Amino acid sequence: MPENGGYSMKGQLETPYGKVLINTDVIATYAGSVAVECFGIVGMAAVNVKDGLVRLLKRDYLNHGINVSLKDNRICLDFHVIVSYGVSISTVSDNLISTVKYQVEEFTGMKIDKVNIFVEGVRVID
Repeated sequence: MPENGGYSMKGQLETPYGKVLINTDVIATYAGSVAVECFGIVGMAAVNVKDGLVRLLKRDYLNHGINVSLKDNRICLDFHVIVSYGVSISTVSDNLISTVKYQVEEFTGMKIDKVNIFVEGVRVID
């Protein structure tokens, strides 16, 4: 249990045996691993606010390109992604949203309210 006694940064499920608390980092890491498997997504992006540089995150740091917020035990996801050059951003976004929504809801047992996608860059893939 957090020091403040609340569950504000954790999702929770009620079971017959008690509560299951899910840390937002767990949700972010899972959502990131699902996202990078989607067609047209090169990877997650980290944006340096100070100088505006965007860099591709390594697979071990996928959760840094995703912000997870919880309100009334419903999930809101913000993805900062880099897409492949030449793909339809609209099609890639639709695919990402539907895939992540289904997978994360199945994984957590919680509902997703919103998925926001921020395309931070484009990369040519060989």
